[in-house]
Amino acid sequence: MSTVEAARQGLVSARLSRFPRGRLFGLLAEGAKYSAIDLAVGTPAAPETAPELIEAACRALRGGTNQYGLPHGDPRLRQAIAARAGGDPETGITVTAGATEALAVAMLTLVDAGDEVILFDPGYENFLSAVAMAGAVPRYVPVAAPHWRADPADLAAAFGPRTRAIVINSPGNPTGHIMSREELRQIAELCERWDVALIADEVYADFVFDGRSHLSAAALPELAERTVVIRSLSKSHAVSGWRLGYLKAPARLTPALREVHVAVAGMAATPLQQAVAVAAAEPGFWALRDDLAVQRDIALSALREMGAHCAAPEGGCYVMADISPLTSEDCEEFAFRTAREAGVLLTPGKYFFSGAGERGDHLVRLAFNRSVSTMEEARGRLAAYVP
Repeated sequence: MSTVEAARQGLVSARLSRFPRGRLFGLLAEGAKYSAIDLAVGTPAAPETAPELIEAACRALRGGTNQYGLPHGDPRLRQAIAARAGGDPETGITVTAGATEALAVAMLTLVDAGDEVILFDPGYENFLSAVAMAGAVPRYVPVAAPHWRADPADLAAAFGPRTRAIVINSPGNPTGHIMSREELRQIAELCERWDVALIADEVYADFVFDGRSHLSAAALPELAERTVVIRSLSKSHAVSGWRLGYLKAPARLTPALREVHVAVAGMAATPLQQAVAVAAAEPGFWALRDDLAVQRDIALSALREMGAHCAAPEGGCYVMADISPLTSEDCEEFAFRTAREAGVLLTPGKYFFSGAGERGDHLVRLAFNRSVSTMEEARGRLAAYVP
């Protein structure tokens, strides 16, 4: 029985019927049948996890750091995060069980049932899950290739008296778009006009390309007091299984965020927090071991050599490609067939759209946070494949 059907029968909460369908797991099972190279999910295989970070975790575990710690995070870790990302370690930084928990905490803290939350479309499906969990209503603003920027009129039209929050993701998943100062200022003006909170998912902030830089929403004075920033070590330090993220927020919001965090997760893993705190004290900890620029360019070449159209992502670890020049298939059919016949697993682009119309049916997403050798192998398989 599907979750939607269970909700209709009253067996589970009605809010679950509004969760995204989670179709990626079925795709992964299909790819496993054919030993396909997985370029579908964002689990990092590059950069490599730092050996010194692993050793610090082992020392913490063996040294007896296996019980509860401070709910809002190891003090040394919060200090290291504040030194890196700004914010006050005592009144502005909260360590969470990954960015996923941070997102849920931010949404549950800022939004009431029936409120409207603005999401960009396409976008990361967990944003919709968080909105549904809070009992809120998503309000979508479409963005389109090649630049993936919202039309200012569409953005302004999405705000109204029921709007409580807007979620941005920069660099974006799945688009790779980095929000400019101009875009952030437009959002700031609308947030101020309608008294709206901003949730800024910045987990890919370390991965930017072609001389660009990432601008945090919280860095704009007009947004600083209404922005909750979400970041994580999952991708930047390749410890996605450690579930270590954090919230950076204004002092006036932090106590409420921490109360919800305690109710949702209690705390993040104490020994792993200590490990990062110890490792972060060494020079070069925050420097990327691999900026993924080479992998991005291999991904672009592989897709373009197939005949797909794609713009170079400005940041993050994903590229969206238009497959309509090489096939008339729906993107899901194409992805399953590419896994079966080419041995490379891609994600259907429609998985990231709200479901209104067929805007994503001609798109696929490729994750390139893999080793260079894996990306070259995938490129070779795709080059040998004739759709």
